[in-house]
Amino acid sequence: MSTPPRNVPRFLPTLTQVVRPPETAQESRLSPLDTEQMIHRVLQRVDLALEPMLREAIGPLVLDQITAMATRLRPEVEAVVRQAVADALAHEFDIEKRPCD
Repeated sequence: MSTPPRNVPRFLPTLTQVVRPPETAQESRLSPLDTEQMIHRVLQRVDLALEPMLREAIGPLVLDQITAMATRLRPEVEAVVRQAVADALAHEFDIEKRPCD
């Protein structure tokens, strides 16, 4: 029992690109020095990109905290300044009241 011949298409696709097998794991491994250099370069790039992003993200939060802290500290600072001025004036009045010998 033979199968009847199949009709072969008139135009067959032609392979025009060379296909290479994937690299083996050993071929694709970087040396430890190359890996360290790559890590260093990546960290430098991350550092350069991260700093402005953090400033933009955190800056408004820090400003809000400073403003809130200043608002809470103002009465304390005023009280300390008033006390220092009162003490200084009291000291000056004591000096003026003393008789000169």
